[in-house]
Amino acid sequence: MKNIFSVIWSKRGKADLKSIIDYLEDNWAEKELVKFSRILEKQISIIQNQPNAFPATKGKNVRRSVLSRQTTIYYTIFEDSVRIVALFDTRQSPDKLKL
Repeated sequence: MKNIFSVIWSKRGKADLKSIIDYLEDNWAEKELVKFSRILEKQISIIQNQPNAFPATKGKNVRRSVLSRQTTIYYTIFEDSVRIVALFDTRQSPDKLKL
């Protein structure tokens, strides 16, 4: 049987997620929030089941998974868990991404 990795959200990951949800609630219809939630759940499920499926960033023990054109998930893999490090808005300057 396949191991499913548990997901741990970092403080920054939680803050990034809250920021995205707040933005969607304030500026978009509920339909877009539901769509984002479904896409996020699906991507997290893939990460849980196949954490090595996404490429590692250069020089770091961090992997990146493109969630949408605007959002990338950064995470690290541990023995039996994955830690969501950040949800990064790709419209920002890459200099703002400090992992």
